[in-house]
Amino acid sequence: MTAADPLVALRRATVADLDAIMEIESGTFASDAWSRGTMRAELGSRHGFYLVADWTPGGGGPPHPDAAIAGYAGLLAPLGSGQADIQTIAVASSARRRGIGRAMMVALLEEARRREASEVFLEVRADNPNAEALYASLGFEQIAVRPKYYQPDGVDAHIMKAVIT
Repeated sequence: MTAADPLVALRRATVADLDAIMEIESGTFASDAWSRGTMRAELGSRHGFYLVADWTPGGGGPPHPDAAIAGYAGLLAPLGSGQADIQTIAVASSARRRGIGRAMMVALLEEARRREASEVFLEVRADNPNAEALYASLGFEQIAVRPKYYQPDGVDAHIMKAVIT
């Protein structure tokens, strides 16, 4: 997906997006989804930057009429800290493999730069090779493993880091 692709438009998420975000959250992360309260707090954090991918008119539209948004992603990046964390990213199952996740990741990395971060970290489930490949293609490298981090499944987390300029 390129910046000129009309499929989706990225915009800053608001609490008004909470229902649509939680629908994707619970469908994507069935066993370890964030709570509604946690997501609401993240959307309101002054150190956070959350965005949604809105379907655009004439851009192919949602794959089904119930899809309010195509995806969402979040960054924690206190200004001047030098570091940022990708908190979450998810694309509706019916909207995957269209470049939406990549577009959101690029936007989060741009925001991290604006907030003067030179390093960006994330955790990814060890059983999610597609996400890990996306992150590697954007310059992330695995630096550590957190054993059994994702509960209740007991799946390891691969900690990844990208140096950005």
